[in-house]
Formats: sequence, C-alpha cells, structure tokens
Amino acid sequence: MPPSTAPAWLIPAFARAAAGAGATAPAATIDAAARRLLDRWSEPERRYHDVSHLVDLLQHVDELHQEAHDVHAVRLAAWYHGAIFDADESAAYAHRGGEDETASAEVAREDLAALGLPEEAVDRVAAMVAGLARHAAPTESVDAAVLSDADLAILASDPQRYRLYLERVREEYAHIPTTAYLEARRSIVEKLLSRDRLYTSPLGAPWERQARENLTAERARLTRDIARAGDASTELSTEGE
Repeated sequence: MPPSTAPAWLIPAFARAAAGAGATAPAATIDAAARRLLDRWSEPERRYHDVSHLVDLLQHVDELHQEAHDVHAVRLAAWYHGAIFDADESAAYAHRGGEDETASAEVAREDLAALGLPEEAVDRVAAMVAGLARHAAPTESVDAAVLSDADLAILASDPQRYRLYLERVREEYAHIPTTAYLEARRSIVEKLLSRDRLYTSPLGAPWERQARENLTAERARLTRDIARAGDASTELSTEGE
C-alpha cells in the first residue's frame, strides 16, 4: 500500500499522537515526519510488514487504549517499531522477523527529538520500540504491554486470516531456501509458545486461546513440512549416488 493510497486518517493520527506526547514543531514539520514514515512502511520488499500492518497495529492499540498510561506514546511507538526493515537472510529471519527494532528506535529518537518532544517522552517511545525485539512478554510497563499485545494480535486471528498472514510473511522471505525458512519460523513459533502468556494486558488476555491454537497448529505443519523437505533431500542425494 503506497503512501498515495494509505488511509487519509493516518497522517492526522500521527500528528495528534505527536502533539499529545508534547511535540512543539510546526504542523507541516510533523506531517512531513509522518509522510517519511509512510514511505518507509511502503517499501516494495514489504509484503506483511507494510502500511496495512501499521493500520492493524494502530487499530489494536485503540482497542487496548484503556490499559495504557500514555496512549500517545504507544501510538508513536507503533508508527516507529517497523521503521527499519531488512529481509536479507543474514539480518532477518535467522532469529526473528525483518523489523529491526534497535535501528527503528534510533530513528524514533532522532525524529521525535526534532519534533520537540520532551526528552522523557522520546526515551519512553524509543524504549518501547526497542523492547519489541525480545521474544518475551514485556514487564517493564503497561504501555509496553499494550504495544506488544497489539503487535501480536494477528496471532489470534481467525484461521483464514492467519493463513493469509503466513503467506504474506513467506513472500517477504521468498529468497530464503525453504528448509532454512521453515526451521527459522518454527524457532520463532516455539519461542512464542514457551511464554507463560502471550498477552499481558487485561484486555488482550481473551486473545490467548485462539493465538495458542493457531501457533500450535502452525508448529505441527512446520514440523511435518521440515520432515518432508528432509526426506526429499535424502531421496535426491540417494539418486545422485
């Protein structure tokens, strides 16, 4: 979804969040920052981590906003959490998805400071963005919990939408060999299933059961597909002897 076709409410929503968090820059400067972010979210290699994902994330933050202490900061963190994306095999799916939360947090720091946000607010947003890199439920703040729950809400989708999510993620990493991708994806799924809780905000808790059902079913499919890929590789090796 290129910036030209992004929902019209996105840039005003960013401006409201920035103003609510204490931005003092002129409106045109704030709008320009939002447009730069939309350009990032619209990079052609993105298939799942794109503007549609940003929209979904912001909508889920709205669902959970009553749990947040500073919902403006949470919304800004949602905008910035995927600002930097790299689907390169060595950087992306070896251990996690292609969103580079550490680099994205630095983008947030630079942008938000330039928009005149107080240092404390900048630190809070950057910390939430960087915190999404960990495969563990956040415990440092309720705002971090809201952001994490909103980001993981896709896991609790109905089965048809979950399959579409998996297809789009795979498209982002189509250049990665099948077995390597399957093994990396299974590692991520197992890390998620190992959590005591996927969702730590009270309003996110009802999503737990569906998410675990989806992840458990996906893990079974991945294990089966990895075994089949191994069998096929063995057959080819035997035929070549």
